[in-house]
Amino acid sequence: MNQIAWDDSYNIGVDFIDEEHKGLFSRINKLLKLNQTDEKSEWVCREGVKFLKYHTAEHFDHEEEYMQSINYEDYETHKRLHDAFRYTTLPILEKELEETGYSSESIRHFLGVCIGWIVGHTKMEDQAIVGKDVKKWVNIPRAEEKDALEVTIIQIMRNVFQLKTKLIHEQYTGENFGKIVCCQFLYRGDNESNWSVTLVYEDRLLLEIMGTILKTDYPKIDDMILNVARYLSRQFLEKIWESFQAQDLVVLEKECLLTHEQLLNSFERNQASCSLLFDTGSGYFAFCASSAGSIQENMSTANNYQNALTMVRDFLTKNQAENESLKKKIIVVDDSEFLRSKIIKLLEADYDVIEADSSISAIKKIAVNRPDLVILDYEMPVCDGLQTLEMIRSDADIANIPVIFLTGKGDRESVQKAMSLKPEGYLLKSLPDAKIKEVIDNFFAKQE
Repeated sequence: MNQIAWDDSYNIGVDFIDEEHKGLFSRINKLLKLNQTDEKSEWVCREGVKFLKYHTAEHFDHEEEYMQSINYEDYETHKRLHDAFRYTTLPILEKELEETGYSSESIRHFLGVCIGWIVGHTKMEDQAIVGKDVKKWVNIPRAEEKDALEVTIIQIMRNVFQLKTKLIHEQYTGENFGKIVCCQFLYRGDNESNWSVTLVYEDRLLLEIMGTILKTDYPKIDDMILNVARYLSRQFLEKIWESFQAQDLVVLEKECLLTHEQLLNSFERNQASCSLLFDTGSGYFAFCASSAGSIQENMSTANNYQNALTMVRDFLTKNQAENESLKKKIIVVDDSEFLRSKIIKLLEADYDVIEADSSISAIKKIAVNRPDLVILDYEMPVCDGLQTLEMIRSDADIANIPVIFLTGKGDRESVQKAMSLKPEGYLLKSLPDAKIKEVIDNFFAKQE
């Protein structure tokens, strides 16, 4: 990670604020460059951090003076966010740097948080000063809250990351759509109520977001990217609370990073009151919220600087092990329960197998689970396999997913009808079990 790239999308249109933002970008970049060198000393790093901290505080003072001069209505909210970063986050990070002797790992933590902060600060907080903000929802009926939340998330994703996002599922329950990063936060509201909010990013989406921010392609998730994602996620949620005028009702108490297995466990412990799955075109993103009970005891503390490095380190180790053990995912679509059971028993030892009994069920499960292969019955009633494949190929989000037909027919006419839709091939239902398994194994072997 060599630099955080400035572009015109960060400009808010107030000249002195834009110039100060550019200066903060430059100072973060100097620390990034310094952290790449073998000759860096503790004293040089200490002075670089002190310099960044000083100019951040100076920027906050100037920005607050400007907001007061224009009678900015959300001044108190904005100042609260400034104070949280200036008086809580930065001192905690500085203490961590001191106690670790400005280790490379702690500097990367510091820089990751600073990058997450500066992006959120310029693209979420400060855009609001000049009226470029998400819609505020006031006194909306409870029945409309989920729709309002959907609109808010889509708008933030577009404004901050230039991603065209759409809702694809309103009841996401942790379905495995690939390699993921989960940031979970515990908030304490009024009347001692607790809320758990989890943001789930598909790996490739997180890497795309980092590429957009830093104008560089990254091959995998590392500690720096996780720390950027953690702080950006906190600011993302702050913007949502602000949009619903609930910022005075929630205080962040704890946070943790979850593997997919831990995500599923959290769904088992606490039923989500709101769980939305989005497709951004660059990967999946989920927003899950629930009233929190026992989950409080299972989360790492958020603002304890001594825990942050360990939390990220442990997550990377666990997540890598989980990803290496991931099985290829197959959806078996057939109206015959007997045939589905037969195929599942044949494949489940080596693959993650999901079943669907109709074309409609299949399309939904393909969209949510993003399988590596679909085994599709050609002769289903109502909507047959050919029509189902036409629906798959007409949806840009799932059009490239491989499909193998499962059929009782081997005639030339049936084959020719489907060839224009580019199935991967045919499996005759009359084939011996060992041959069916061999065809599936060979398909994945050729891919690799």
